Amino acid sequence: MSLEPDLVHFIVTVVFSFLTGLEVKTYRMEYHSDSSKYFFGSARTLTFVGVLGFLFYKIDPSGLIPYTAVLLSLTLLFAIFYWAKVQRKGQSILLFTVMLCVYAFGPLTQIFPLWMPALLFVLIVFILNARRAIHKFTAGVNTYEYETLGKMILLSAVILPLLPKENVIPYIPIAPFKIWLAVVVVSAISYGGYIAQRYIFPSKGYFLMGVLGGIYSSTATTVVLARKAKEVGPSAMIDSAVVAATGMMYLRLVAIALFFSTSVAKSVALPFILLSIASLVISAFFYSIGKSGASAPKSSDPNPLELGTAFMFAALFVVMIVVTDYITAHYGGIGLRIFAFVAGFTDIDPFILSLLTGHFDVTEHTVAASIIIAAGSNNLLKALYALWFAGAKNIYRSSSAIAFLGIATIAVGIYSF
Repeated sequence: MSLEPDLVHFIVTVVFSFLTGLEVKTYRMEYHSDSSKYFFGSARTLTFVGVLGFLFYKIDPSGLIPYTAVLLSLTLLFAIFYWAKVQRKGQSILLFTVMLCVYAFGPLTQIFPLWMPALLFVLIVFILNARRAIHKFTAGVNTYEYETLGKMILLSAVILPLLPKENVIPYIPIAPFKIWLAVVVVSAISYGGYIAQRYIFPSKGYFLMGVLGGIYSSTATTVVLARKAKEVGPSAMIDSAVVAATGMMYLRLVAIALFFSTSVAKSVALPFILLSIASLVISAFFYSIGKSGASAPKSSDPNPLELGTAFMFAALFVVMIVVTDYITAHYGGIGLRIFAFVAGFTDIDPFILSLLTGHFDVTEHTVAASIIIAAGSNNLLKALYALWFAGAKNIYRSSSAIAFLGIATIAVGIYSF
């Protein structure tokens, strides 16, 4: 025996409305027990509101005149209540918005599948119970980060769709859309590592700082850790973190390659994963002889979503793709490999992205080899940075390790392709 659809919809509306009313009652008892006389609605009231929404939508589902009239009447009643509440120095309209959601249960159950009103009910419960968590989150987050999130939306959802997908800039062999897509992808990966490093694990140790910092920027993380090593002296935990950051760099490059070129990503995946494993093994060795309880310094790295940084990255990316196009056209694969070694002593992301997104007169194996060589020479740069900022006696173990990894990486790039 099957129930009539209207009866099922009515039952769902009543159940969700009643359960929402109970949740509101729990919310009032927990947060406003001292002023319960001045609240609008209860479990019974919200149940009736849900029933009214169902019935008056059913009467005129096309014109919605009765439904709208009842909605305006409820709003007027709340306005009177709210005026009285303001006189008692209260201002919240939270429960009115909950009532509006309950009033919408009736139409939702009739128009949409069950998941829609169920999702609305779950959101009401979650938001009402998230008061303390939200206050704690907002207290711990720098308000500047909200502006940063807006910049991420600006970069990805506003600027990117407006750019042409054809090559329209003279002497630049790539479309503006692809240029900015590269900026968005690298910024998103870096921003994810930055948020994890700064907010999700605020009490991180050195090792975790190295892992998360490698996702964000292994070079910047190496500099921060090297400066700390200069303060505290030789530390196996700092050595572990420095090498871990390099290990995560390999995985980060695989993720970037996978987004832009699956075939190149397949070529670099195995050597990079093996090198990452080797890095983490070395890091684990240093970790085992260090003190795991040591606390890491707070990173002062700049946010990767600064608009100036994004535009600078785009400019470097364009320069790299123009230079790469010139070198491949005049000097072929050998010239590209040499240039990859030199580019590794700079920010390698623009160079690697130029290889992944451009169309050059070289094979995919040459592109893969150049990416690997650039990663290797970048390791040599980080080893030099570590020695410069920490001093040889304070960080010789990890700087030697990443220099060894750099030489091994370059050798893989030269002899494997």
